[in-house]
Amino acid sequence: RRSGSADAPRMLGAFNEATPDWLSFFMFTYFTDRDGKMQLHSLAQSGFDPLSRTCRFMLTEEAHHMFVGESGVSRVLQRTAQVMNELKTDDPKRVREAGAIDLPTIQRYLNFHYSVTIDLFGADQSSNAATFYSSGLKGRYEEGKRTDDHVLKGQTYKVLEVQNGQLVEKEVPMLNALNEVLRDDFIKDSIAGVGRWNKVLEKAGLPHRLAAPHKAFNRKIGALAGIRMSPEGRVVSEEEWKAKEKEWLPSPADFAFVASLMG
Repeated sequence: RRSGSADAPRMLGAFNEATPDWLSFFMFTYFTDRDGKMQLHSLAQSGFDPLSRTCRFMLTEEAHHMFVGESGVSRVLQRTAQVMNELKTDDPKRVREAGAIDLPTIQRYLNFHYSVTIDLFGADQSSNAATFYSSGLKGRYEEGKRTDDHVLKGQTYKVLEVQNGQLVEKEVPMLNALNEVLRDDFIKDSIAGVGRWNKVLEKAGLPHRLAAPHKAFNRKIGALAGIRMSPEGRVVSEEEWKAKEKEWLPSPADFAFVASLMG
């Protein structure tokens, strides 16, 4: 987890991010432990039986971790919604003054942990991923539910890249895109949980909703690394990124405020 350098970073950066408060911890266990779930599911398909059996056992632990994260964020949202209803306002300043975490801050935490976790799946095209699959060392998430030939030769998959300042899709051999396949499986799984968080807000009678950012947002690994992208998936300039970064990602002031609530 500490390998790599500034010139050649490794993709496990999410595990070296600080976890200074409970909201960070809950987001980490919801999103980053979900990466563990996806990777373990893939390795559980291994033709090497000791590895397969070990990973299947470990999946029960990941399920508990994700439950801790999802239920923890739900409790934070319940308190935020309660304060918003009591004060009849969504003004972040007033919500904070009442001792709750405002929704824009929760959204920024979500944006951060979601985006750094997405990088854990690696480059969108990988010859290593193709080798591991073809040799039977690793499968795909829920391989047994897929209806293709499980060989994948001649099959393609769409990945993203930026051309002329715009995001475009291109088709590449699926065997080389298995990291991206798993990343997309993670995205579907994660968004389902974000929907359950939104049910908390809906039940409280609030119109506000959380959303997972675009998968090209805040990327450090792969073809999309370093591209300035809004959470909605719009390519932005360096100037716009710097102007809005504190709207999209948690700032030192956000971390300091949330830490102040920890007692």
